[in-house]
Amino acid sequence: MSKQWLGVLAIVVGLAVGVTALTRFGSTLEGVDVGKRAPDFHAVDLATGDSVSLREDYANTVTLVNIWATWCIPCRTEMPAIQALYDTLGPQGFRVAAVSIDDGDPEPVRAFARDLGLTFDLLHDPTGEIERLFQTTGVPESFLVDRNGIIVRKIIGEHPWSSPANQRIITQLLAGETVAPPRLGGEPMPPADSVASEEELRKPSGA
Repeated sequence: MSKQWLGVLAIVVGLAVGVTALTRFGSTLEGVDVGKRAPDFHAVDLATGDSVSLREDYANTVTLVNIWATWCIPCRTEMPAIQALYDTLGPQGFRVAAVSIDDGDPEPVRAFARDLGLTFDLLHDPTGEIERLFQTTGVPESFLVDRNGIIVRKIIGEHPWSSPANQRIITQLLAGETVAPPRLGGEPMPPADSVASEEELRKPSGA
């Protein structure tokens, strides 16, 4: 075979490898951010021992995906706010998928939940695969996902999830309404009732 044909063959093989890579990893390369479809994941439901996934077990729901660990102090600090939010809006269909990335035995995770009186879904991913899928930089990180599986809020770090603004946003999502992205400095101001600022989102409930 001539060098010319070897060069052509190498190009064809390279293109095939590139297409395969884009097919397998394209969604990851896009980044995980507001306005994009939340990656699917699998984790163990600590209440049942069953393997669950976002797209199968939380389909057509408004779900807060919270990635956390028992050794994380900010995670412990924000859990009561998540529980308060779930207490308020859980009866309306709001779901929480709190995925622990603790290594090994899940019993410390169960003990953590009992200690704080958590009643929402506690999931366990000791492999940490969810960190790769959601491209997290630490814990806690949270992703609010609408009924269509689209991320509408992404929060890095501890957050007062039970704030009035967060309750309003989730209530709108439960009703099937569209929620605009958070305001950023310098952007045009949307209608007052359509979007909450970051300051409103962080305002504690009852403040």
